[in-house]
Amino acid sequence: MDAEVTDRIGEEKVEDIEIRLLLEAIYARYHYDFRSYAMASIKRRLKQARQHFEYPTFSALQEGLLHDPDMMPRLLAYLTVQVSEMFRDPTYFKALRESVVPHLRTYPSLKVWVAGCSSGEELYSLAILFREEGLEERTLFYATDINQDALKAAEAGIYSLDRIQGFTQNHRMSGGRSSLSDYYTAAYGRASFDKSLRRNVVFSDHSLVTDAVFGEMHLISCRNVLIYFDRTLQDQALKLFRDSLVRKGFLGLGSKESLRFSAYSEAFTDFVREEKIFQRRPV
Repeated sequence: MDAEVTDRIGEEKVEDIEIRLLLEAIYARYHYDFRSYAMASIKRRLKQARQHFEYPTFSALQEGLLHDPDMMPRLLAYLTVQVSEMFRDPTYFKALRESVVPHLRTYPSLKVWVAGCSSGEELYSLAILFREEGLEERTLFYATDINQDALKAAEAGIYSLDRIQGFTQNHRMSGGRSSLSDYYTAAYGRASFDKSLRRNVVFSDHSLVTDAVFGEMHLISCRNVLIYFDRTLQDQALKLFRDSLVRKGFLGLGSKESLRFSAYSEAFTDFVREEKIFQRRPV
């Protein structure tokens, strides 16, 4: 092995050490725990952050974070995924509408948890769906994320107007019973979603890594979050979901996520297999 390859491998190992120390520092200083996130994903995002903040090394980034608390909220924008859209994967929402909603109708009151709600697109999708299906008035929605800026954006419910065409198409493909334009007002290049969609919503800071059970839920939708966790952390989150669901409650995951190899796979049955919708076993 030539010296250049050896030096490159050595640099990579040093970077990995720096990243582990950086994640420990973030946890010790700010209580955000990214230590069990998938290394390839967290490394890629931290590299982007380091370049943005113009630090030559991860050690230098760590020093900056420890001595400048104002940096942490900005770093969270890199460490938490904020890419979503309304009615993303329309067939998922169509399956909720056609297969899950009939079961939810049997309850006098409902609790729905959007875990890792990002900037709110999934929340508003579910709120609109529940309104169209006549369940909104009996439902309390919980929208949670660890990123305070994302929660503020979710609570505002304002999106760029150039995204609305895609949202509208997704809504129609999901089996929408009305026009999406009924739910927002457009002005100055932005679409502001009706405040009434938030009247039954609790926005809350909550970590799937460090926080406890979140109520007794009838439906939990947590999509495209677990793919960023390592296996141990995935199991921890799935245990949290199991313990947070009522008997025969429903769990929706992302298209690339699975319960197959989880320590808690036996706690759930496939409900709509192709859409990754699961039901908690009654015992």
